[in-house]
Amino acid sequence: MELYLDTANIAEVERLARIFPLQGVTTNPSIVAANGESIWDVLPRLQNAVGKEGRLFAQVMSRSADGMVAEAQKLRECVPGLVVKIPVTFEGLAAIKQLTALGIPTLGTAVYSAAQGLLAALAGAEYVAPYVNRVDAQGGDGIRMVQELQALLELHAPDSKVLAASFKTPRQALDCLLAGCESITLPLDVAQQFLAAPAVDSAVVKFEEDWQKAFGRLSL
Repeated sequence: MELYLDTANIAEVERLARIFPLQGVTTNPSIVAANGESIWDVLPRLQNAVGKEGRLFAQVMSRSADGMVAEAQKLRECVPGLVVKIPVTFEGLAAIKQLTALGIPTLGTAVYSAAQGLLAALAGAEYVAPYVNRVDAQGGDGIRMVQELQALLELHAPDSKVLAASFKTPRQALDCLLAGCESITLPLDVAQQFLAAPAVDSAVVKFEEDWQKAFGRLSL
């Protein structure tokens, strides 16, 4: 599987890249805007933080297919190995088809239904990103949507991968992995919840107390 962080916080990426088995970083316009720095400054620094082998994702802003293609090419000039995120709209599908023909890898984003995600994959998107928690927030079933999308891609677009996104809890991410997703991207707080647990801290403290009593030190 592929594990990504969904952030533009360079310091946190550098910190967590030492700990987590990351394949790279995903961003979107809201994430970059919240960071307050120019995307053209942020992207090269993020690429440096994840290393030469890490994959970086960034999104276009244009609403037209031609504009998306032009912005995608500009993003690729900034970071040559970057995967371009394209919202799966009418114009977005046209852009994905054009970019696929140009050999530029894409991720179909803002996916709220399995049918929408399948169209992105059939258009040539390497990744498709269903918004799990946002679907739940609208009264839908995000995990079921991911299950359906995963099954559809296995049957009809096996060269595309589900990169599940929009999580509020580790449980949502795990359910996506159990559904067969090959990739997930986690916001910083959810990524840290995978390891942050009071019971784990208590167990480590107990080990230290017992060792200290027996040997008078906290080392082997």
